[in-house]
Amino acid sequence: MAPLTSSDAFSATPSLPLSRLDGELLTMLCARSTAALGTLTDSGEVSLSMVPYAIDTASGTFVILISGLAAHTRQLQAHPRASLLVCDSEDQADNVHALARVSLDVEADWPIVDSEDAQAASATYLARHPAAELLTQLPDFRWVRLRPLQARHVAGFGAARTLDQSRLSALIQNNPDQRRWI
Repeated sequence: MAPLTSSDAFSATPSLPLSRLDGELLTMLCARSTAALGTLTDSGEVSLSMVPYAIDTASGTFVILISGLAAHTRQLQAHPRASLLVCDSEDQADNVHALARVSLDVEADWPIVDSEDAQAASATYLARHPAAELLTQLPDFRWVRLRPLQARHVAGFGAARTLDQSRLSALIQNNPDQRRWI
């Protein structure tokens, strides 16, 4: 089965009918490849960084590759709860105030180095970001799975909603035969 692309239509399945907003959310998550990652410092201050991501539909998680030298890595290890913000491009909107976006509450899980889970995370991520292959050879880089707990999706003016963990997981895992979004 080929990985999903942003041009693929997300069709409803009998077990999961998709609303217009569901389709727009999935299309945005597929079309974008970077997000803002919000973590907490030891003193409780919010810290933001940019991270490329891939989505593993088998596990329903966002996969990131991060360096042990980065502040956000230490922060995620100390405080696994974080936020991920994915936003449409400003080029896509007539009004930046109505820009589509989703803010996800996530929890970081760390696959054990060289485990089956780490290999699956690697395959998912490298399918979307093949240029990262070099980074995987560096000893300080680790795979992290960000498990969505809930999301706030804003599709524009008057089109905002909260998705609980079960609905969000069902949407991400809507195409169980697909393993990666690229």
